[in-house]
Amino acid sequence: MANFFVNTTEVTHKLPNNDRPKFYMFGVPSYTNMGDQAVSLAERKYIENEFPEYQYIEIIEEDDDYAIPVVQEHLQASDIIAFTGGGNMGNLYHNHEEARRKVFSTFVNNLTISFSQSIHFEDNEDGEIEKQKSQEAYRKNPNLVLVARDAQSFHRMQSTFDNPVIFTPDMVLYMNSINWNFDRNGALFVLRHDSEKVVKQSTIDNIKGILGNERAVKRVDTVLDEPKKITPVTREKLFNSELELFSHQEIVITDRWHAMVFSVLTGTPCLLFGNSYGKGKHAYIDWLEHVNWIDYTDESDIDRIEELVHKLISQKRHNYDVKNDFRQLRDLIQNNMHNGRL
Repeated sequence: MANFFVNTTEVTHKLPNNDRPKFYMFGVPSYTNMGDQAVSLAERKYIENEFPEYQYIEIIEEDDDYAIPVVQEHLQASDIIAFTGGGNMGNLYHNHEEARRKVFSTFVNNLTISFSQSIHFEDNEDGEIEKQKSQEAYRKNPNLVLVARDAQSFHRMQSTFDNPVIFTPDMVLYMNSINWNFDRNGALFVLRHDSEKVVKQSTIDNIKGILGNERAVKRVDTVLDEPKKITPVTREKLFNSELELFSHQEIVITDRWHAMVFSVLTGTPCLLFGNSYGKGKHAYIDWLEHVNWIDYTDESDIDRIEELVHKLISQKRHNYDVKNDFRQLRDLIQNNMHNGRL
């Protein structure tokens, strides 16, 4: 039985029976990575705010196989098919890429959007095999448009696939910034435990030593231990809790791209280190280099890192706005409407 989230208050097993065009978002995460949860929340808010003509319907990734035939049965020419963004196009997470291939190769007659992504097929046998599978699946859909969230991914998508590619920020940067004016104290370390981790533990220990002399130090991850599952009904409250946690900090040290994005939204000083294939570095350079209270570094010299940290802590919050940088995505959907499909 397929589960559909037509709104964020309840799940339903039937698609709505009305004349509104539908925007179907497949691949929505139920796992507890709050970065990916924030992406899916931002995607809904983007479509509902910018294109209220569409009725937005979310499908949790593990329900994709059940939902595909139901959506096929109800599909209209004006409907849009999409697959959630978040940064997992490639062979690092096979299940996500397999789900993406299935959706793209099935709905070949409607505008299909792969939402804002990074891409990384490893330079090995598995990477090459998986890339060829994706090329074959993507090629079946002449209406598929890929969205890259950093310049490196933009060029990699163009050289890997025949489908058109557009360029936007990560969807979470569409969310409104907040300023809760909490008293800030403590240093928050938000660090990976997965295959993308490259920052040395000795570097982290040295930074903790510097910061811990003056303030409380806490380590967390954007992947939550509890709850075990998140749905569109529960994710916004958890997202707001993450923003509240960040808003209390004097400084954030992280190798998680979305921890930096949460720092941007909350005006929290943040130093970002790299991951295994550079997604944070390139997205930072493309969209956030002008934000004074965040920075990216590959530095391992602790004296230079200490200078960076103290410089960030002293920065004042200022206005920033990247919403106009979503214009290529806006134009794509508007053109679909104006070309007679809606």
